[in-house]
Amino acid sequence: MAASLVFRLHDRGPEVVREVLLERGWEEYDKDEREVEDWNLYWRGSAFRSSEYHNLLPWQRLNHHPKTVGITRKDCLARNLRRMRATCGSSLYDFSPNAFILPNDYTRFLTEYNNLRLTGGPSVYWICKPVDLSRGRGIFIFQDIKDLVYDCSVIVQRYISDPLLISGYKFDLRIYVCVKSFHPLTVYIHQEGLVRFATEKYNLSSLHNLYAHLTNTSINKFGPFYKTEKGRVGQGCKWTMSKFRHFLHSQDIDELLLWQRINNIVTLTLLTIAPSVPSCPNCVELFGFDILIDVKFKPWLLEVNYSPALTLDCQADITVKKGLISDLIDLMNYTWIDSLRERAYQKLKQPCFHTNQPSHVPVPELSRFKETKYHKKTRGIQASQTQALPLIKTLCHSKRMNQTQSRQHAFVSDCRRHLPPVDLNKINATTATKTRTGGTLNLILGPHSRTNVSVVNRQTCPALAPRLMDDRSLHVSEVTNHDDTETEAEAELSGETYVSSKIPDIRQRGLGFRRSAVSWKLPNIYSGSHEPVRTPLEGTTALNGQHIPPLRVGDFVRTFPFNAATLKASQHKLNVKSVVQELHKLTGRLASGQSDKTKWRRAEEEVKKETESDEDFDSLFWGPKDPPLLSQLFKST
Repeated sequence: MAASLVFRLHDRGPEVVREVLLERGWEEYDKDEREVEDWNLYWRGSAFRSSEYHNLLPWQRLNHHPKTVGITRKDCLARNLRRMRATCGSSLYDFSPNAFILPNDYTRFLTEYNNLRLTGGPSVYWICKPVDLSRGRGIFIFQDIKDLVYDCSVIVQRYISDPLLISGYKFDLRIYVCVKSFHPLTVYIHQEGLVRFATEKYNLSSLHNLYAHLTNTSINKFGPFYKTEKGRVGQGCKWTMSKFRHFLHSQDIDELLLWQRINNIVTLTLLTIAPSVPSCPNCVELFGFDILIDVKFKPWLLEVNYSPALTLDCQADITVKKGLISDLIDLMNYTWIDSLRERAYQKLKQPCFHTNQPSHVPVPELSRFKETKYHKKTRGIQASQTQALPLIKTLCHSKRMNQTQSRQHAFVSDCRRHLPPVDLNKINATTATKTRTGGTLNLILGPHSRTNVSVVNRQTCPALAPRLMDDRSLHVSEVTNHDDTETEAEAELSGETYVSSKIPDIRQRGLGFRRSAVSWKLPNIYSGSHEPVRTPLEGTTALNGQHIPPLRVGDFVRTFPFNAATLKASQHKLNVKSVVQELHKLTGRLASGQSDKTKWRRAEEEVKKETESDEDFDSLFWGPKDPPLLSQLFKST
């Protein structure tokens, strides 16, 4: 039987990750009982060191990509958004107020402050935030510049003083975004998120009352009205995203356009750093995007959290975060390659992070061996005995060692013969396997996987749904802005290092895509009559040789790439200009409504011509509870 998957938590947390993984049959890493490399997932709230990326082995995953500080630290985010405004236009990157990084930008801020005061318009308010603190610490709001007092690097932005209120209370949205890969850029947004409320009614006459102006749970859970019934908000300070959708349905709101604008904020923000993040296929990143909606239903980006809090403070946390982590594990797509690490790979040490080597370059052959504790001890005993034995025994021992090395080289050759190819360009063109049994998937995902085909959206996969429904047992499956309470932020990782894959990221079957007859075979590590283990690929299709990520994994919905043009633009070197154009087209079609059907029909014909050979490609529209396909959404309108 395959070895259990092993997870490693830094500083014993977060507890919800431990709970979910243990429920799924994982084992927790114990440094006293296991080899230092004997783990599948290393989860930590702070940044990993560069050496930890360099030394990654094929079966190991990290929960952070390298070099994402460009959006998770407030001053870096401000600089990158400023750069993108200059490059792509201020009308596109208008979802975050201009930020002044003090003290360097003090003169610029003073000029802006004086200009706004001289215009004689409505009152202008400002918000000041330390660049390297989280959970609302050090934030204050002011109107008069004499109240601007700071003792560290801060950013100052114009305060959004007309937020949308519910029963008089300010709120923001915590959107959970998973970046599966930066090369090519692959983004998923979770359908469930959190709505975080202030616990006192919004009032501009009391700028110093943080319980009325800040929505951070770490502040409001200590407020005097936290447990009080607060109109429609109720007790506490959180809703689930599902409850917020019910609120939207009760209002006369263009919900689809709101969700698309939030989706645009996520994509455009990630585009600011995507070309500069090193490629590391063995990593995945969960970001927390904080979005504020104003009275005109325009969404604004407040900040991006590097390690969103996973503490369980209330029922909404339990409902959202346990499902979030379970879906994230499914999205990581652990396969037999991971579970067989102890037997098939314990003698192979193959780093995953390669300096100055692009990800499309074929990887060097496996050559280095990992010695177990047993082998190290045996080697020491043999060395001491050899010194005392006659020369003939020494020669015999040398011969035996040569035979051992030959067997080891044969083992490596056997692994190379059976392991999948390492050229990512060829791998991405490979299609999925024909079949996979429910028993195999349950061994890979565990019985607690939330991606269950019994709830397959028939619109998403009309051809597969009837057949899959019959099998009810089948499962498919630096200094940064820290939100997590378990650790403090660390300094930005230094040095640019390029990461490339050594073992391809074998993905699970996604719903709605063709499967291929191709399968990969691992070496037969069992003795006797056991058959070699076959590892199926994820059920994806190929668009002109390009890999398509699954539409949906649990409640994670793929939001990028969302059409054939963005898929092409994300391959090899990311074409930011092309992606921006496609986002603009999609948003324009949603904003134009039914009043311009002729223009829509013309656009549909153009898209059809572009994708006539790519008929299998489609995307779900993120936001609604039951997300429709983009193609169906436009046809229905």
